Amino acid sequence: MIFDTDIFIWIQRGNLKAAKIMEKEEQRFLSLQTYLELLQGAKNKSQHLDTLAFLKDFDFKILPLTENIGHRAAVYVEEYAISHGVRAGDAIIAATAVEHNMQLCSSNAKHFKAIKELRLKVFTP
Repeated sequence: MIFDTDIFIWIQRGNLKAAKIMEKEEQRFLSLQTYLELLQGAKNKSQHLDTLAFLKDFDFKILPLTENIGHRAAVYVEEYAISHGVRAGDAIIAATAVEHNMQLCSSNAKHFKAIKELRLKVFTP
């Protein structure tokens, strides 16, 4: 399963339900976009190091941005940016999940529901 950035944020805020959904997965993945968002969101060096340690401790695999993912993300922005507010970051995350034929776990269904080929697991905090 691929986890959206918001799931990590819920865990950082102490949401046990989010931690359990992540913990029960045998294999954990995140898109390069989520990785970058997590590092960018760190407020200081300590949070930055904590994020890196968390990803390592839970054996997350970072899925790289490929040409196919970039193309698919561009299509999603072209098709859904105006009608559903799909932004570039979310398009890259969704495209990564679709290209790898994986389910995406996110609490932000609004940004992903328009993408029909995406298998979305909606997390409710």
